[in-house]
Amino acid sequence: MARSDMSDLEWEFIKAVLPNKTRGKKRVDDRRVINGIFYVLRTGIPWADLPSEYGPPTTVYNRFNRWSYAGHWDRIMDAIADAHNVDTVMVDGTSVRAHHSATTLKKDPRRCLGRSRGGLGTKIHALTNQDGLPIRYELTPGQAHDAPPCKTLLDNLQPGQHVLADKAYDADWIRDMIWEQGAIDVIPPKANRKLPAEFDAVLYRERNKIERFFGRLKASFRRIATRYEKTARNFLSMIKLASVRLWIEFYESAA
Repeated sequence: MARSDMSDLEWEFIKAVLPNKTRGKKRVDDRRVINGIFYVLRTGIPWADLPSEYGPPTTVYNRFNRWSYAGHWDRIMDAIADAHNVDTVMVDGTSVRAHHSATTLKKDPRRCLGRSRGGLGTKIHALTNQDGLPIRYELTPGQAHDAPPCKTLLDNLQPGQHVLADKAYDADWIRDMIWEQGAIDVIPPKANRKLPAEFDAVLYRERNKIERFFGRLKASFRRIATRYEKTARNFLSMIKLASVRLWIEFYESAA
């Protein structure tokens, strides 16, 4: 059993959300195929180099790609992230460099690839809970600013929630968006702000959890530390699969 293989708890959760196929030819064992996807996610190897114990590489890749297109990985992520009680949320972004194999398709802004100081890459924007566990994601080209994705990431806050973010998010429209939903911003002001805004400096220290989350995401999953997927959809699916694993590990440790 490889380190990347699912535990029984992971499989029971994922199995409950998978699509049920009732007609036609019986498909290859789902657990074996998903273990193969997790192996690629953890090691970063090309699909063609997948060990034979997971079945034909084309079968594993086609299942991943087909379910990514159908939104099944999104639903698995949403199902596990919705089961949380959130007092505090944090927003931040991190840059990921793209492998040359991810840049071979025709230029398309929907691919979320852009040139920054490290070369072509993608920026992952995340909203996490108070434990540094992901709730929502947005992808942008590598050179994009952190603030614009807040229009989506922060559009479903709960009254009384604290929103932690660094100085890059010190914009009036972001603060207004948070206040209008009854939430409380914990954002230090930029040095050039004419009317400095107060914030809870003690609570702000908790923001290190989202930075640690990004560090763990890249350290544990090589397919995310470097982007190999040609399409933004498949790259985001990889990120969400990694997130499901982090959520379930949290539940296992809490139990």
